[in-house]
Amino acid sequence: MRPRIEFSEAQQAEVEKSLHNTTTKEGYQRVQAVWLRIKLGLHAAEIAQILGIHEASVWRIHSRYFKYGAKIFDEGLSGGRWHENLSLDEEAAFLKPYSKQAESSGMIVVTEVANGYEKLIGRGVPKSTVYRLLDRHGWRKIAPRPSHPKADPDAQDAFKKTSAKS
Repeated sequence: MRPRIEFSEAQQAEVEKSLHNTTTKEGYQRVQAVWLRIKLGLHAAEIAQILGIHEASVWRIHSRYFKYGAKIFDEGLSGGRWHENLSLDEEAAFLKPYSKQAESSGMIVVTEVANGYEKLIGRGVPKSTVYRLLDRHGWRKIAPRPSHPKADPDAQDAFKKTSAKS
């Protein structure tokens, strides 16, 4: 059996402070898991039974506390963009030239953005990836209303003026 890692005085004070400052239920439960080990010297199985969580969860909480410190109490370390190609700042920088193009012409072509994105990251991506990227940065898909190629706007206006209103 490997030796238990002991808590320093600074860590003990940090946990005591977090016990009063944690705002979420899950965070408070994490603080309690560490606090019970510090103050009462309980093992993971005993802490799990007291808190009503799995023993492996207690091990994981202790491990994360030693690795990341007190920030694990207020923020869950799960979730996020684990498979991102670029960070949000890099994406914003990538879209800057296209925003200038959109301001001047009023629209951009998604295939051009997709080609530039693929060239930047060095591999192909589905079009949905590019649409999600644009959505993340507040862009939206607006397509002009379709019209028939043989439509005559003058004839339509004349019809509107001469037709009977019901």
